[in-house]
Amino acid sequence: MTATRINVEHMARVEGHGDIRLVIEDGSVTTCEMAVVEPARLFEAMVAGRSFDEVPYIASRVCGICSSSHVVTDIRAIEAAFGVEVTDRTEALRELLVYGSFLQNHATHLFVFAAPDFLGHTSVFPLADTNPELLQRALGLKALGNELCTLVGGRSIHPITAVVGGFTHEIAPSEYLRLAEAMDEARAFALASVDLFRDFDTIAVQTEGDMLAMVAPGTYPVCTSDTARFVRAGYDFAADAVEDEIEEYPQGSSAAFLAKARRTGRPYMTAALARVNASWDALCKDARYAAAKAGLRPPEYNPFANNIAQAVELVDVLDRCAAHCRRLAADEFAGSSEPVAFEARAGRGVGFTEAPRGALFHTLDLDGAGRVRRASIMTPTAQNIANLEADMRQLAGTMAAGGYDGDLIRLEVEKLVRAYDPCLSCSVH
Repeated sequence: MTATRINVEHMARVEGHGDIRLVIEDGSVTTCEMAVVEPARLFEAMVAGRSFDEVPYIASRVCGICSSSHVVTDIRAIEAAFGVEVTDRTEALRELLVYGSFLQNHATHLFVFAAPDFLGHTSVFPLADTNPELLQRALGLKALGNELCTLVGGRSIHPITAVVGGFTHEIAPSEYLRLAEAMDEARAFALASVDLFRDFDTIAVQTEGDMLAMVAPGTYPVCTSDTARFVRAGYDFAADAVEDEIEEYPQGSSAAFLAKARRTGRPYMTAALARVNASWDALCKDARYAAAKAGLRPPEYNPFANNIAQAVELVDVLDRCAAHCRRLAADEFAGSSEPVAFEARAGRGVGFTEAPRGALFHTLDLDGAGRVRRASIMTPTAQNIANLEADMRQLAGTMAAGGYDGDLIRLEVEKLVRAYDPCLSCSVH
C-alpha cells in the first residue's frame, strides 16, 4: 500500500492559524482535516451579564476586518429583542458601514492572499516588485474601504457611531459627495480585477454541499433582510429560527464548531459565491455584466469561483455606495439617523447580516434590564469548515486519481482553502 501524506502546519496567507492534514492511500483520501488550532476566545461568555449597550463594542473585537459587521449584527439582535424599528436613513448608513468592510476584506484577500497563488509567488512581496502598480491600486481600494468605515462609523475598525436605534454622528453632505466621486474613480480597477481573476486557471470541481445567503425580493441585501436561503435545497428560513435550522457540532480535530443544515444534514458554503448564486438578478448592471463576461453565472458551484465572486462584488459595492452617498447628501432617505427612542425589555433577538466572508448570526437573550443572559455567535468561517473539508477531500481525490503528485495536490488544496477566504481566528470566537 502506498500512501501520500500532506501536512501543512500553520496555513499561510489566511487570517488566523490552521493546519491541513491529508492522507491519500492507493488513490483514495482516507484522512482530510482543516484543523483550526486557535485557542477559544470566549466572546459569548465575555458578554454574559453585560448591558446591551456594551455588547456591540465587545463583539466588534471578534474580527478586525469584519468588526463593522459584528457591530451591526449585534445591534440588529438587540433591536429585535426590544422591538425597535429604525429609519431608512439609518439602514442606508448601516449598509455603507458593512460595505466598507467588503472593500477592506475583498481587496486584501484577492490581491494579498489569493493572487500570489496564481502568479507563481509564495507571498505578496514578489508581486510588489513585478507589478507594483497593481498592488498599489489594490491597497488603494482597501484604503477607500477604511475611509468609508472611518467617516460613517467613526473608526476604520471597531466603529463607535452605530448604536441601537441609529447613529450618534453623520458627516456633511460634501463628504458624502467626495466619497461618491472616489467610488466612481475606483470602478475601472474593480472591473479590471474581475478580468484578472477570470484569466487564472483553476481545477473544475463542484462543491457537494449547499450554499447559504441572505435574500430579499429585488435586492442584493447585506443587512436589511431577516430571510436566509439554502440555494441548492431551495428553501428559505427566518433568521430568528437559525438555531432550529443550523446545527453546530464539535469535531476533535478542530477548535471550532462545524455546521450543517438540520433539514438535509448537508454542509454548506456561505460566501460571496453564495450571494451571487442567490441574488444574481439584483446585482448592479455593470457587476452582472462583468460576472457574465468572466463566465460566472448561476448556478456556479466551483468554490474556486469565490475569488471571481468577490471581484464582482467590488464592482457592485462601489456602484451601490456611490448611489447611497449621493442620496444621503441629497437627503433622499426617509427619516433621521438620530437614535430613535426605545425601552429595554426582556426578550430574544437574532441579528443577521452578510459579512464579507458570508452569513453572520448573533443570538442574544436579554433580561428586563437589558442585560445578556445568553449569547451565541455563528461566524461565516465556522459555518464553512465542514464544507471546506468536503471540497478538500473531493479535490485531493480527483487529483490523486489523475496521477498528480503530492506537491501539486498540496498546492491546489492550499489554493482552495484560500479561495474560501477563511478567518480562522473568528471561527473560535
